[in-house]
Amino acid sequence: MKLLPSICLILIGLSSFAQKNETTVDQLHRKKFTWLINKQYDSLYLVLHNQVQYIHSNGWVQAKKEVIDDLTTGKLNYTNIEVLESKVTIYKSTAVVTGKGNFRGLMPDKSEFNLSLCYTEVYVKVGKQWMLLNRLATKITL
Repeated sequence: MKLLPSICLILIGLSSFAQKNETTVDQLHRKKFTWLINKQYDSLYLVLHNQVQYIHSNGWVQAKKEVIDDLTTGKLNYTNIEVLESKVTIYKSTAVVTGKGNFRGLMPDKSEFNLSLCYTEVYVKVGKQWMLLNRLATKITL
């Protein structure tokens, strides 16, 4: 009978740990969008895994250097990102974020883009830090 309370405490602890990780990853995923708008590319650089694959809604597939280069040169210039919904699921040291949002910005010719996207982001825990390993976005109608 003493085993049951111990098992309950362990399960509560595991649940609390998972919720903390979910909150941490969700905050990071949202903060990443703020960094894009505020052009804090040094912060973004630190959260992108060295093997990141960034797949845009138009089919561009980019590695870490290409993502950072396109942002710093102004090829992509985000002016507003509104997260409409997001869900984080933790699988051991991997987190999957699924979300929907509105993404607005300027292209190099100063033409504006305004996209509604559904996206999936995969984060992996490296040491104590969550890092973005993969992002895939698809255009949707909201």
